[in-house]
Amino acid sequence: MSAWRRGVRAGTQVLICPDCQQAYDWTRDLDRCVSCGSTALVRILGETQCRSCGAVDVVVPVPPGVGTAPRGVAGSMVPGLAEDVQAALERVLRRQPGRRV
Repeated sequence: MSAWRRGVRAGTQVLICPDCQQAYDWTRDLDRCVSCGSTALVRILGETQCRSCGAVDVVVPVPPGVGTAPRGVAGSMVPGLAEDVQAALERVLRRQPGRRV
């Protein structure tokens, strides 16, 4: 089982790394189900579905600026992350280095 957690934020499925899970209250960043209040949401084929109650596309998005990760914690702020992902894709897909995916 992966240590990474998934959720939906602003209508987009996101992955939360183990470091971010320990650094701050990452659940407050997630959208919530209108029916049951759960953050156990997934995006499937363009729809948001609640894994707790099964409701589809009834989500309260998190307001902008609420629960923003501390600087340097969120995955998009990690130096070199884009390059690491690109290198991993090249290895997995056996593409030539430097060629865009």
